[in-house]
Amino acid sequence: MAKNSAAGLLTSVDSMFTTQAERDNAGRSYLTDIPIAEISDFPNHPFHVRMDEEMERLVDSVKERGVLAPVLVRPMPNGGYQMVSGHRRKRAAELAELPTLSCTVRELTDDEATIIMVDSNLQREKVLPSEKAFAYRMKLEAMKRQGQRGDLTSSPLGTKLGTRSNQELAEQSPDGKTQIHRYIRLTNLLPELLNMVDNSVLKESGALQMALRPAVELSYLTEAEQKDLLETMAVEDCTPSHAQAIKLRDFSEKGKLNPDVIQSIMQEEKPNQVEQFKIPKDRISKFFKPGTPAQKIEETIIKALELYCKRQREREAVR
Repeated sequence: MAKNSAAGLLTSVDSMFTTQAERDNAGRSYLTDIPIAEISDFPNHPFHVRMDEEMERLVDSVKERGVLAPVLVRPMPNGGYQMVSGHRRKRAAELAELPTLSCTVRELTDDEATIIMVDSNLQREKVLPSEKAFAYRMKLEAMKRQGQRGDLTSSPLGTKLGTRSNQELAEQSPDGKTQIHRYIRLTNLLPELLNMVDNSVLKESGALQMALRPAVELSYLTEAEQKDLLETMAVEDCTPSHAQAIKLRDFSEKGKLNPDVIQSIMQEEKPNQVEQFKIPKDRISKFFKPGTPAQKIEETIIKALELYCKRQREREAVR
């Protein structure tokens, strides 16, 4: 009876740290310790290993108890192993200076490895829009190569995506077909614009943020048009609203989008927009180091004005 209970407990624990695809392929694998130096990262891995508080806690845990759940790797033809699932655990083990890592070794094709890699990482609590964007694209392409035809990236927003690979991708993912399409569209953005979409989640101080829906509209702009937009956004210190992004895309599709049109659209007053007083950048740039965030510049100017007003009041009181 105790033996059966232990087996049930192990099955329960295993289900917490593995995906269904991993468990279905369990018969093709074995468990062993492998030197960390022999394990390479998955190529073009779309999920970032961030050195945040969560990683610090994971490193402390690894130092105290080791890596509790084995990572998944696959053997490579020229020797060594490639990480499939467990990049964060591997990094934590490196920071904890462990010489080896407990690994489940499994023979996997490129497409099988891609699908498992995406599925296992999408279960994380915080996944950035850029991570989902490239992960969904990689998985869809892998599914299509396996014979499940479909073209999610060419479907217009809001339409039914009835192909087999699109449907299966949506069924296996936390997002629906239309939302998946939106994420994949983000892969057409310049990195600088995509970082702004990520910052809608990260909320980094002093950096611009952009919501998903306007970002999707901007993904239809050409690379040159996106560069022109970035320059205007830097001057205006703002990102386009959804309505402005739709206008930008419309002008682009008509072949009429140029820097003047972009500036005109970006200077339109947004709903509930607070009136702003703007100072030309060249008037104040000599007072700040290059690359100083706009928010930092604003805070410094406000403090300087407060100090100036305080001194003016003190002078008037003496008279």
